[in-house]
Amino acid sequence: MNTKTEHEKNDREQANGLNARSAMVIQTMTGVYERLLQSLSALQEVKSVEVGVSEKDCVWEDGHVRLYHFRHKAGKQQQRVRTPLVRTPILIVYALVNRPYMLDLQPDRSLVQQLLLNGVDVYMLDWGYPTRFEHHLTLDDYISGFVDDAVHTVRNHAGVKKVNVLGVCQGGTFSTIYAALFPDKVRNLITIATPIDFSVKDGLLFEWAKEMDVDAMVDSFGVVPAELLNAGFVMLKPFARLQKYMGAFEAMNDETALMNFLRMEQWIFDSPGQPGECYRQFITDLYQQNYLIKGKLQLGRRTVNLQKITMPLLNIYAANDHIVPHSSTKALNRYVSSEDKELYEVPGGHIGIFVGSKAQKELAPKIAEWLGKRDE
Repeated sequence: MNTKTEHEKNDREQANGLNARSAMVIQTMTGVYERLLQSLSALQEVKSVEVGVSEKDCVWEDGHVRLYHFRHKAGKQQQRVRTPLVRTPILIVYALVNRPYMLDLQPDRSLVQQLLLNGVDVYMLDWGYPTRFEHHLTLDDYISGFVDDAVHTVRNHAGVKKVNVLGVCQGGTFSTIYAALFPDKVRNLITIATPIDFSVKDGLLFEWAKEMDVDAMVDSFGVVPAELLNAGFVMLKPFARLQKYMGAFEAMNDETALMNFLRMEQWIFDSPGQPGECYRQFITDLYQQNYLIKGKLQLGRRTVNLQKITMPLLNIYAANDHIVPHSSTKALNRYVSSEDKELYEVPGGHIGIFVGSKAQKELAPKIAEWLGKRDE
């Protein structure tokens, strides 16, 4: 075979290879386009995304803050529990930065539902959406004001002298401070994924907060925009979000998976702004100065002393929490005076601790059993 023939043969083989690869690319792009059309069609069929599924009644409100009492009912899924088995009710205090319906997202992913099924009488604070008129609210306003008013309401509504308090994330910090200031009103304290020691070095959010010019932020905005805070949380694990969206794209034809995805997305982006003065103190006195651990945190004229916490403590943390490090959470057990105190690990991350399938089966029964043994 002469050189010219060899070149012609090589050219034909290269052309055939290019044509084959081009055909594969076209086929792949066509498949992606078809899946995209199917996904858009599926999204267009979604008329509403329902969250916060459990029936409840508003029993107290103050401006944008509301206190809800969840109903016990004997439906198909609740036949085995018709009345509370734990006599002392529980007040759930959630973080300001997100909406509390994460704990009641959908029937099969609801800590509230699971607590009700396990015989716990549940109340929950909803912080609402603060406006520019609430920019002046302080940490003391939230803890000595709203939380204490809610505790007072639960005590009267349920006819008890003390309540169980369950705090989640920042709400756990609030609950811990409240229990230190008003120990005579709290029977048992439960904290979940709660930052306590802000000096730890193994959390990216903690490192960022230490360098934040919070005064400039609060003085500029008054109420710190939710979009700004959400951007910070996204940047903690940016590629994880990309991976999640790619997975959701593949699951668009699965109605159950699609609705699960949309409920989570609604919760993530349904974030309230932060009242400036409360946010300023939380960042400055806790993240930057670590005053809670040092015994120097001031609320009004009172100093918060963690040693005043003597009631039983259940301190729960997530196995893979990238927002609140274990070391920050576990520190609480070293600083309280409680003789009855327990650390408890739940599988999942900062959000998965509430919505993960294993956590759903494990978390509420653990809380109910722990409370039942300490009920009076």
